[in-house]
Amino acid sequence: MTTVTTATSTSEQQPPPQLTDTEIINLANQNHLHLHPYILSTSSHPTLLSYLHNRALSPSPSLPISHYTLSLLSLISLSPHTPPLSSLLSSLLSDYTNLFLSFQIPRDSNSLKTIHCFTTLLNNAPIKDLEYILESIVLNLSKLVSLDDTQILDILPACFNLLINENGREFVGLILDRVIDSEWSKGLLVKMVSLVGEFMGFIDKVRGREFLEKVFKGMKRVDLQDLPLLVYQLLVLASKGFNKREVIEGILVFFGSEFGGLKRGSSIVRQVEGTVLLHVNFAVKQDPSLGKEVMGLVKLDFRALNHFTIAVLLSVARVRRFSERSLGILKTALLTAYRDHKFAKNCKWLPDDFKEECLQNVQIVEKALLRAVNDSNYGREHIVPTIVQFSFLLLESLDDGNVGELWDSNAVLGIEELSIQMLKTLFEVHEMARNEIIEQSKFRILSLKPEQNIPIIRLLGYLVQSYPYLMLEHISRLKELLDYFVFMHDKVATHLVAALMPLINLSCDLQNYTILVVRKAMFRREDAVRLSATNAIFNLTLAEKEAKRDGSFSFQDSSSQASCSQQAEIPGIVDGGLFQELSGLLQRCLYQQAEIKEVMYHGLLKLVLADPSSAGPILDFLLPHFLCFFKEDADVQLEISRCTKSLSGNVVIEEPLDALLSCVSLILLQPHGKADCPDSTWPCFGFSFSQENELGSNLSRESFSNALLKIQKFLKKGNLEDFLSHILGDSSTSVQEEKRKCCALILAGIIEVILNTIATKLKKAKDIERADLEKELVEFVNLHESVEKDLSARLSIGIKRGNVQATAPGPASNIDLGNNRLTQERIPYLTTSSLCQLMQTALKLYDVGCSKTIAASQNHRQLSSSKPLKCLKIVAFVLNSSLHHIKSYLNVAKENPLRTLIYGEIKLMGPPLLKLIFLLKSGKKFVTDEKKKEEKRRKDVEDRKEHLHLALLCMKELVTISLQNPHLTGLLADLVSVSTLEYRELDDKYEEASRIDDQHIRIKELFVAKVLKPLFSELLAQSYLHEIEIISDMLLMIGEKLPCKWRNSLGAWSIQVCKGNVIKNSKVARSVVALAICLSSPPSDLIVAQDMAKELLKVTGSETSDNTSDVSESYSIVNQSTSTSIISCLQKLMEAIIVDIDWAIKKLKTFTLVSQKSIHFSQKEEQVTGLEYENNLYSRAEAVVKVLSCFVLTNLKEPQAEHLLRLTAKFYKHLARMSRLRIASKGCKQLLPSLAFQKLVELTCKQLTVPLYNFVAEMQREQENANSKCTTNKIKRENKCIPNLIFQIEVYEKHLIQLSKVSKVNLLRHAKRSTSRDFKIIDSRKIIREENDPNHEPVYHAATAAENGSSESGVKEGNESGKVLSSQCGSPLAEEESESDGENGGALPLAKRVKRGKVVQDSDDEA
Repeated sequence: MTTVTTATSTSEQQPPPQLTDTEIINLANQNHLHLHPYILSTSSHPTLLSYLHNRALSPSPSLPISHYTLSLLSLISLSPHTPPLSSLLSSLLSDYTNLFLSFQIPRDSNSLKTIHCFTTLLNNAPIKDLEYILESIVLNLSKLVSLDDTQILDILPACFNLLINENGREFVGLILDRVIDSEWSKGLLVKMVSLVGEFMGFIDKVRGREFLEKVFKGMKRVDLQDLPLLVYQLLVLASKGFNKREVIEGILVFFGSEFGGLKRGSSIVRQVEGTVLLHVNFAVKQDPSLGKEVMGLVKLDFRALNHFTIAVLLSVARVRRFSERSLGILKTALLTAYRDHKFAKNCKWLPDDFKEECLQNVQIVEKALLRAVNDSNYGREHIVPTIVQFSFLLLESLDDGNVGELWDSNAVLGIEELSIQMLKTLFEVHEMARNEIIEQSKFRILSLKPEQNIPIIRLLGYLVQSYPYLMLEHISRLKELLDYFVFMHDKVATHLVAALMPLINLSCDLQNYTILVVRKAMFRREDAVRLSATNAIFNLTLAEKEAKRDGSFSFQDSSSQASCSQQAEIPGIVDGGLFQELSGLLQRCLYQQAEIKEVMYHGLLKLVLADPSSAGPILDFLLPHFLCFFKEDADVQLEISRCTKSLSGNVVIEEPLDALLSCVSLILLQPHGKADCPDSTWPCFGFSFSQENELGSNLSRESFSNALLKIQKFLKKGNLEDFLSHILGDSSTSVQEEKRKCCALILAGIIEVILNTIATKLKKAKDIERADLEKELVEFVNLHESVEKDLSARLSIGIKRGNVQATAPGPASNIDLGNNRLTQERIPYLTTSSLCQLMQTALKLYDVGCSKTIAASQNHRQLSSSKPLKCLKIVAFVLNSSLHHIKSYLNVAKENPLRTLIYGEIKLMGPPLLKLIFLLKSGKKFVTDEKKKEEKRRKDVEDRKEHLHLALLCMKELVTISLQNPHLTGLLADLVSVSTLEYRELDDKYEEASRIDDQHIRIKELFVAKVLKPLFSELLAQSYLHEIEIISDMLLMIGEKLPCKWRNSLGAWSIQVCKGNVIKNSKVARSVVALAICLSSPPSDLIVAQDMAKELLKVTGSETSDNTSDVSESYSIVNQSTSTSIISCLQKLMEAIIVDIDWAIKKLKTFTLVSQKSIHFSQKEEQVTGLEYENNLYSRAEAVVKVLSCFVLTNLKEPQAEHLLRLTAKFYKHLARMSRLRIASKGCKQLLPSLAFQKLVELTCKQLTVPLYNFVAEMQREQENANSKCTTNKIKRENKCIPNLIFQIEVYEKHLIQLSKVSKVNLLRHAKRSTSRDFKIIDSRKIIREENDPNHEPVYHAATAAENGSSESGVKEGNESGKVLSSQCGSPLAEEESESDGENGGALPLAKRVKRGKVVQDSDDEA
């Protein structure tokens, strides 16, 4: 320390000489070790301070003030502890602060240097003076606007440290509160964030949270260029332990909102966000706990997802230790949003606001993901690889369970479309991402399961269609992928080539390479590989023709090199196109298995549809092959026996002759086919025909036409039995039967082809010709029926269509091909127009036949029974064919050209089908013979019922298609227009429905009012019970598509049907009850269920009373015959509702955790929504309790009683979870249970728990009298359910005891003690009772204490009981409860624990 020499005594008597400000500066610069006496004199302080004020008045005061103040501070620092100098220091600091706050001192580097010099000497200033200075600064905080204005705040940390030691933390806390409560400018905010790191030692968590709220609230006013630095400082604070969760939450919320505004410019905002992302990524690398906080926030509340949160998760995923977890949480959040929307949409008892919120959550997440991808080129290129990885992860998830069914509306994109859009955007914007996308696609196609490959291939198809010229740069990789063509699943290989078609049209190199691969595949031994190659051939040919037709066909040489080591030069394509070039491979297909031939015939037909001029060459191609099976001059012209062969002891179909004839007939029926001539652009094929078979194109057409006519005449004149017998040779009996079946199957298909040709001609025929065609039509229908009878009599042995097992992988099940152009569906031979014509013919013949028979009956004349029989046969054939036709409609891809050709406008089948239904329903009978036996009369009625049943099934399938396809809604309007039913009771409903504004709703309601309801009533009057079941299914399908008002109206009508009609058929009763309940909106649905359950109790009787009735007075549908099926229906309904409650509790848990942990992502009306949601859940649970309480009293049969035990066990498990959620977590405020919850608890204890114990006791009494083996097995099953049920009840009541203790509300005042039990499966034949002592002390349930004693004693006994029940070995639920409640699981003796571990069944984990 510097030594100070004082003046002499003589000098003390005289005042020291006064120094000027310049002299003081010079004195400081001379570095004297001795202080001037003038400075040590207290009388000089006013003069020294006046120099400071004078210099502040100069024109440029910055440097003068700085020089003088620093000089004076340097002199003071020589002896700062001297009282005069300490006083001078505080006075100087006070005056300098006042001048600074009054803006008399400029804000620059000089002032900053001066303030930092003051900071070093603050520990020498008096504490009282520091308090005054701090007060002055706090009072003038509002004046500090810019960042330079806040330089004076640099003295705050040192002042706070001194004040804490002197006055304590409370004093400093009060000052901090005033600072936080004051108004902050943007400069002050930035300064406070930079200083708060020095406050961490004396700022608590609550003030830290308030400070951060102030910061994030004021960040909107901060300049954009200052935000990255501000965030970096906050992240540094968080890494030091300063309110980590609040810092991360604030950053995510701030940048997730539209903080930039419209005036700030979107590009600048995105660049700022990109810089912030880099800061977050760096901070997580330095402190991994920050990454855990990010993922914890998103995992706690998935509503936190916004575009910035997603970008942060993708950025955090770049850190290796967080890669899988971060992407997994993001994927889970997305799937959860989809599941919530799916569930909320189908759940009737949830409020509409909540459903809309779930829909908005999905849309927000989708838009946030797309925005994160779109912004990826604004300073955040480091997340591009993560986006690629995440997108492919989503595409792979489409194979997980029912993920593909999570979206079914146009309001959301869906996972597949969302992933493809993300990858398409990256492919377009980021050049570096293109190689990765193609490489990842190739890797996954070669490594994933076939069903997982289809979305990846569909992605390639979208990229090829959207960016064909960019994809040309990656042809080498696509060639590498095609090298594995022969090793792929046949559906995957076919779909891959179809996806690459647009690119193949642009690149001759890729096209030649694909042809090379296909040629090699055609010579493989595996059938699946050759099938894929055949599909690829037609994909190539069709793509070429479509490109030529659209004028976009052009080749560009590609510079990419093939990856195949066996690269060969492919000759140029000849003028005739790929069809001629690949004709040799197609010729090879004619010698393959039947499945490959069918694919080829379908492909040739598609070629004709794409290019009608190709019909002639294709017929030329097929004629020699056809002549192998058709001999014009032979007695049996069709050599069907050559279509089969024996293989490994089995007879298989080698040539699908019916498919060949169908292909040829459809080509001949094409309007352009007749006028087409062979074009000069179609040279001869690469193979030559024999001289006798080589025909011109016109001759081929005529030959096929003549052959079809001769086949038609041959089958019409020939005898079926003789024809099939001629086919059989000298083989063994088993081989003969198999061969006969195969030939009959082919023959049935040929007859259908002929029927399709006749029906097509019938549309254009006139009177005489029409009558002949109708007669011929009936004859072939009869022939088809004979073949079907012969075939059905021999169905004990299966038929194989030449599909030999190969070494290639077998076809995978449930592969959705989506947009695949070539599909392997079994396409029907009858077209929609032909079936409509057949229906019209059937209607005409049926109506005429009925009229003639009635007239003959009135004139007492006998009419031949063959005419009515013919009418019935054609009706049966038309309905069976129509049903198969309609069911196969959805199995054919929309892009398949054959769908338009075969199915056309399928809605045209509706009106004639409905007319046929009316005709069959009308009850017209063929009275052909008065002496006809009663059995034949009954058979006619049964046939008519069977036909009506088939017709209604067809109608149901059509309605299903109409509801699934918006463009087919005109079907219902057509059906309404032809309806002739009159039902006076529904006139008002019909008029009301006619006034509905929405066209789609009006058509549905009119169809219900004018068609389905009258049909239901008339069929019910005629006791057509199975047909009523079909009508009920249609009503349910349409009712679920209607708005709430009209759905409730239909439900009310169904309830009236249940009340006013005695239905004794169990299946019909079940469908009508389901209709009444499912179409009633909550809470009406469970009110109806409860009323029916009460009536069931009266009909079936209770456990204590045998008084029963045959039919319910309120609901006539409830009677002795239908009680069992209705009980099963209601139990199934309860099971579905309990599943809904399970999902609802998970959402309630989210609401609870978010509110307890003060997460503020979605504050808008969140508390109101959560409370409404909670009350709806409790109301729904109350209704379930009321229905189950009725079942408990009912005398149930064996399977229904066991099902009830399982249902109630699940329900009590959910009740326990609800009760546990009402208990506040540690550190959170305990709220009182709501009145709705208390009501639910009271109702459960009174109406369900007590009767349930009696129900279980009665079941056990019945077990004691069981002797048979079947009953013993039933007892064993029930004894697995009973312990689980009791365990769930006691866990539920245990949580109620805990909740009663913490909330001071006795929730178990209505609970009763349980029956003494040991949970042991008792077999009276083998095991003697261990506890047969009548004085054995019963074990009381924990609820007894709550009933008889105080709340605290009840809790004590409850905990003791909980130890016994929760200590079973291996129970996850027991372990969880033991850990959460601090119970001692080891308190139970080992012997008893092992005994109970063998009896009590393990419970599932609580969600």
